[in-house]
Amino acid sequence: MAPKAPDFPSFEGVPFGHSGTPPGGRKSSEQSPQSAPRKRASNAGVYDPSVARYDVIVVGAGPAGSTTAYRLARAGARVRLLDRARFPRDKPCGGGLTLRAVRELPFSVEPVVEDRVHTLELGLRYARRWSRRANEPLVLMTQRRRLDAFLAERAAGAGAEFRDGAKVTAVDPAGAVRLDGERVEADVVIGADGANGITARSLGLPAHEHGIALEGNVGYAHVSRKRFGGRAVVELGAVPGGYAWIFPKGDHVNVGVGGWQSEGPRLRERLRELCAAFEIDDANVRDLRGHRLPMRGASRKPVEGRVLLVGDAAGLVDPLSGDGMYEAIISGRLAAEAALELLHGRASDLEPYAERFGATFAPLESVSWRAKLAFERFPGLAFRLATTNLSWRLFQAVVRGDQRASDTGGLRGAPLRVLQALGA
Repeated sequence: MAPKAPDFPSFEGVPFGHSGTPPGGRKSSEQSPQSAPRKRASNAGVYDPSVARYDVIVVGAGPAGSTTAYRLARAGARVRLLDRARFPRDKPCGGGLTLRAVRELPFSVEPVVEDRVHTLELGLRYARRWSRRANEPLVLMTQRRRLDAFLAERAAGAGAEFRDGAKVTAVDPAGAVRLDGERVEADVVIGADGANGITARSLGLPAHEHGIALEGNVGYAHVSRKRFGGRAVVELGAVPGGYAWIFPKGDHVNVGVGGWQSEGPRLRERLRELCAAFEIDDANVRDLRGHRLPMRGASRKPVEGRVLLVGDAAGLVDPLSGDGMYEAIISGRLAAEAALELLHGRASDLEPYAERFGATFAPLESVSWRAKLAFERFPGLAFRLATTNLSWRLFQAVVRGDQRASDTGGLRGAPLRVLQALGA
């Protein structure tokens, strides 16, 4: 393996350059990386000195891609991180990081946190209401424009070569990437380029089933910060196959609706219904955008040759909540581990990633799909079960990543087990 690139300094506030590397010669404040892999995996084909080579190429600099690149660079791998957009860039997303997702991050995201959700408010079709306040935060709210730029910055600071504005046009399962007419090779390619990314399409993998969402922002000049600050509002039964929401940010709230893909033509009307129910003038909704949500694909193989998929590219969106942040970060960690094992010579291929991927996400997939179907079939009963004290305590434990307290086998898990039976 080539030696690790030197540490780069933080470059917060400095425009992302065409080369993707931050300016300056200040030593990074990061701790020393782990020892670099000692063996380089052999890649089939004839060596061509004119072709740029890396240990790992990561396509896509969202949460999955950047955290993966960070872990690999810190471990001594020579990493190239690519994204087709110019950073900072915005991306449709509720922007919530559950505490269990935060626990999985290799560093703090405090600099980009805009609000902390302590209160969960559930509604059923804008009629029945329920809310509870937790003593500690449940979700940290941010914006993808800020979060993704911050994560890419940390990856570059760890030594990854970050290049934005880089359009990947093809990915070869042997480990080659076509980039703006240039061929770049690596021992491992990690596809983190989202639900519509080129990586999965280049490999000819089957398309994921999708949900669809529509969202926008409303400034606090037009809504009450006292009413919505620190509070996540989730309206069940408002959209078939999903829900409506209001999430707090630094100077605005994010409003949105999401559900089955077939609901696409009706989402604008669903969003107007949400705004009307909370006395929000829909004329004040800005930055309106729609996006598809790939439903969790734990049964699909996320590996093809020297290429593996993480995050949304692997279909890792929770069917019930629509959240993909936790899954993105977990899959990124698993991908980094598998890549390092290959580079170290401890594995001959990337199949261990596929095995861990299924073992990690398949059980969560089953639970989420059954709960989702229970809300579809029996909304009133499911709402009553979801708003019991037992469910509230279990929800807090799961969101915070408390493994012992989130055990569903005892009394606390009884409402969830009923939901699972209803959705079977």
